[in-house]
Amino acid sequence: MANQKVGFIGLGLMGRPMALNLLKAGFEVHVWARRAESMQPLLDAGAHGAASPAALAEAVPVTISMVADAPDVAEVTLGPNGVVQGARAGHIHVDMSTIAPGAAKEIAAQLAERGVRMLDAPVSGGEIGAIEATLTIMVGGDEAAFQEALPFFEAMGKTVTYVGASGAGQVAKACNQVLTGVTVVAVAEALNLARAAGVDPARVREALLGGSAYSKVLENHGARMLARNFRPGFKAWMHQKDMRIVLDEAHRLNVPALTSAVAAQLFNAVVGSGKGEEDSIAVLQILEVMSGANPEA
Repeated sequence: MANQKVGFIGLGLMGRPMALNLLKAGFEVHVWARRAESMQPLLDAGAHGAASPAALAEAVPVTISMVADAPDVAEVTLGPNGVVQGARAGHIHVDMSTIAPGAAKEIAAQLAERGVRMLDAPVSGGEIGAIEATLTIMVGGDEAAFQEALPFFEAMGKTVTYVGASGAGQVAKACNQVLTGVTVVAVAEALNLARAAGVDPARVREALLGGSAYSKVLENHGARMLARNFRPGFKAWMHQKDMRIVLDEAHRLNVPALTSAVAAQLFNAVVGSGKGEEDSIAVLQILEVMSGANPEA
């Protein structure tokens, strides 16, 4: 297993530690990123650089992408220098970005016409999960391809689940974002209410951690809210984008997504206030301003 080759496209906040974990697991890792400086930490760690996604696909049987949105996935897979230009028949491309389920299906269909099997495998766990290789990975696509790619998933994540056919991984991620997005807002709302009432939010959080209101969001993100630590582990503009996917999918299916819509609008406000590069927990600051507080005081 240690001699298997894999290519990685996209070396940002999430992609870089994920690729490093593949190296640590003993895989021969080839990398490409739009900015050469993003590749350097991986090259220093022993990865091989590639001139383009096409060149990457020529060198390895499996490629992985971790980029911003569907247009980026389409560019690195189907574009003039994309994976499809260098891949041999039977190649597996794993997209671990978060994009719309319909976009994942469409890109997979176009790749299939060229003999490339695609898995949509978005993740949950943020930067910490990427660094510690504890990501939750939700996979859609051909099950045989999933089994072939499983060793790579296991090097990057703790919980790996095959969900179903193409697009199913992205549906699972949309459901994940419903729960995490709404819960981030709920935790911020609860802590802001405690502050406004003149009660120590830290002690309120401590009390809630022991009851049925417990969640990892309350434990981890709640602590960061109290510490005013808005350094991004998951940027607000990313949460905004993900909630847009949720609402678009709900609209397409004619199903209600009421609390998701409220959370989406609050993340819009975070980005609109100039805090898009901060963590999505900066929604606390928006709620504070809305309730008449000065969060910077």
